Amino acid sequence: MTTPRTPKDLTPADHAFLRRCVELATEALDDGDEPFGSVLVDASGTVRFEDRNRISGGDATRHPEFEIARWAATNLTPEERRTAVVYTSGEHCPMCSAAHAWVGLGRIVYASSSAQLRAWLSGWGIPPGPVAALSINAIAPGIEAIGPVDEFVDEIRALHARQRGRT
Repeated sequence: MTTPRTPKDLTPADHAFLRRCVELATEALDDGDEPFGSVLVDASGTVRFEDRNRISGGDATRHPEFEIARWAATNLTPEERRTAVVYTSGEHCPMCSAAHAWVGLGRIVYASSSAQLRAWLSGWGIPPGPVAALSINAIAPGIEAIGPVDEFVDEIRALHARQRGRT
């Protein structure tokens, strides 16, 4: 059994993929969506799919992590899914964690955590959403999940603050 990795073990490539997630989250916010972005990277380090939040059209399931799971189920073999890494600006919600696990995707690296988002929203007087903000491993205990990554947390918080007029 290998020792689980921590944010301190991340490589420059991991940080570059997280940077792209933050760019996608910013793009989502600029387009009227909540600021979330995600990237799917295969075992060779090639970006296979990326997306951002698209819930402003009324479908609250249009999270980028869920879209990655759908895309991977159709376009990757089980082995490719197992060795892929999902990078994301925010820790998966329960819906996305379950989709990730059911499709058989590999490791998740996230910039900010659900606990951090809950604390920010609470501090701004914003009530929680309709689904409990559970950690990835509370939903999918077999998935290696690494995060939050300190270098991105303030930037992600600022995006959420901007979305809610708290800047």
